Amino acid sequence: MGQLPLTCPMKKVFTPDQKANVAIAAIKGVQSTSQISSMYEVHPTQVGLWKKQALRGLSEVFSDKRRKVQDDHEALVSELYKTIGQRDMELSWLKKNLKRFESPG
Repeated sequence: MGQLPLTCPMKKVFTPDQKANVAIAAIKGVQSTSQISSMYEVHPTQVGLWKKQALRGLSEVFSDKRRKVQDDHEALVSELYKTIGQRDMELSWLKKNLKRFESPG
């Protein structure tokens, strides 16, 4: 009681390459979705989802990656300058307030 049957199917995990192959086959349209799902042992709904996902992401393949790298670089530089400014302010405050605690010597 409470035990799963031994014939319980395990969830199949697909690599990105396998998903891409299924999506490419679906995009080509040479075979039907049911033929592709049988060939790759994938549910027909999953074939359609991977096809849509591939088509949505296709424009990123041809996008200008240099722009993204430049934006990331600018964001990093901005964050570093902000941190440096904050550290300078903290250092100035500490120097100013340290004089109160120095013993006359």
